[in-house]
Amino acid sequence: MGRGGNVDQLIRPRRRQKEPHLQLEEEPLLIRFLHTFREILKFVLFSYTVLFGALLLARSRKGRVQSPPSPLGTALASLSRTQVLRLACIHQINNIQAHPAAARSKARVQRSRLTHHGRHEESEQRARKGASKLGSIPDANWAGDGDGDGDILWRFSQVKGAMDDDVAEADIISTVEFNHTGELLATGDKGGRVVIFQQQGQNGPRGGAEYNVYSTFQSHEPEFDYLKSLEIEEKINKIRWLPQSNAAHFLLSTNDKCIKLWKITERDKRPEGYNLKDEDGHYREDPGRITALQVPVFKPADLMVEASPRRVFANAHTYHVNSISVNSDGETYLSTDDLRINLWNLEITDCSFNIVDIKPPNMEELTEVITASEFHPEHCNTFVYSSSKGTLRLCDMRAAALCDQHAKMFEETNDPNSRSFFSEIISSISDVKFSHSGRYLMTRDYLSVKIWDLNMENRPLETYQVHEYLRSKLCSLYENDCIFDKFECCWNGTDSVVMTGSYNNFFRTIDRARCLDLTLEASRENCKPHSVLKPRRVCTGGKRQKDEISVDSLDFDRKILHTAWHPLDNIIAVATTNNLYIYQEHVK
Repeated sequence: MGRGGNVDQLIRPRRRQKEPHLQLEEEPLLIRFLHTFREILKFVLFSYTVLFGALLLARSRKGRVQSPPSPLGTALASLSRTQVLRLACIHQINNIQAHPAAARSKARVQRSRLTHHGRHEESEQRARKGASKLGSIPDANWAGDGDGDGDILWRFSQVKGAMDDDVAEADIISTVEFNHTGELLATGDKGGRVVIFQQQGQNGPRGGAEYNVYSTFQSHEPEFDYLKSLEIEEKINKIRWLPQSNAAHFLLSTNDKCIKLWKITERDKRPEGYNLKDEDGHYREDPGRITALQVPVFKPADLMVEASPRRVFANAHTYHVNSISVNSDGETYLSTDDLRINLWNLEITDCSFNIVDIKPPNMEELTEVITASEFHPEHCNTFVYSSSKGTLRLCDMRAAALCDQHAKMFEETNDPNSRSFFSEIISSISDVKFSHSGRYLMTRDYLSVKIWDLNMENRPLETYQVHEYLRSKLCSLYENDCIFDKFECCWNGTDSVVMTGSYNNFFRTIDRARCLDLTLEASRENCKPHSVLKPRRVCTGGKRQKDEISVDSLDFDRKILHTAWHPLDNIIAVATTNNLYIYQEHVK
């Protein structure tokens, strides 16, 4: 159950928070002076280091031999001296507060992510071998090298949502999820609404299947916590389907605090022939006039889909819920917030078991937060959770009631020389997914997708760069808060292809067997019926070709954070701002 403290302001940088700060004990004046003097000294050293690096970079450019600049040098060189100093001041001044220790802890949590540069040697060798088989090696100056040869060709099927440029905040899609058969597709938005689409029949080999609106209901309403003076948004953070056991469908939906179990049922018949009610359902005024009794019967009626709340699981999380996961036993599920993981029984709403608690006794010692969790698809006793430090912890509930001691920890050792100012930020894991077989784990950080083998903990089995061309843009991404975006990832039905989103409404599919990736764009220009999507490329250097787009022209307001893959067929759903694009495999 939830216990004291608040970490909300620690993970949402540079914004005024609605919850009050923690009350810390006043430090002696001398200690505060020493802390302040030390931070000022660090700031001065940082400034001289930046200026010295800029001078070395300028001198190297004047020489005859042009050496390729480092990612950090490229990022800093693109800024003026004033911008660099302002960035350094922002980083240092935020830490020089009345309570320096608390400020340093807050900064660590906001940026507590480790860096990763490039792929492992094994992944690079496999990529070169796969490319050499096709007769060409991808050019390092281009991103999105898939050309469609041998890859799945995708064609446009449908787009849901208004195509207006003026988008209301409540209409922004916040989650997308197929059910276990792929027949139903659910979306949640920031307005607290859940829209369910149902797959219709096949219309021939080229016609494919279409998804039409099946049910729409209001899952959550905005609330206000008077005890903490905190507004609780109605935004749907996650939707998870339960395995179907009868004609009805069940799903879990959650906002920041409250989880609800919904039942979706169909009604195509209605009872008629009541003795005490008339045709409109009202009771008769004089039952004494009834002279004969009749047996009510069911008669066909128009199909009506009804969504009704069956359980409400509330008051168990002090911090914001970021993920939920249904267990393979069909009886329990996990709910995860920033510092705790709770285990629920689907039949019990007033009690949950706290199985992971990383909240330290002193909040000044907080160094990481939980970002996601998921149950193993086959073993009901095993689950995994990720942290903002870029680590994965696999836990076994058979070992102990409190799973603070993990069974395995997956963490990659990084080269200290490759660290940069943004290293801790870009390596935070935003999503974690088990493969359908349960053998592998997939994680998504800001720049890459990693595949982990459960039997190998020291490094990922495969690493795929999603938008490495953005490494030189990290300064501007940090200033507009895009660097804190949380991208999701998903597997296809056979675990052979993975998909994730990017900026400019790009999404990428990666074939693991041949180490080939395909960059596609979900846009209004590609909304013609049965039109095949063309691969897109991002130019990072040299002359830009006709069909390429420059990295400087990317629109960071247009992004795909949420994606889903049909569990049985090659049908994908990607969510842009307020539109849901559905694509199907193109059959030649």
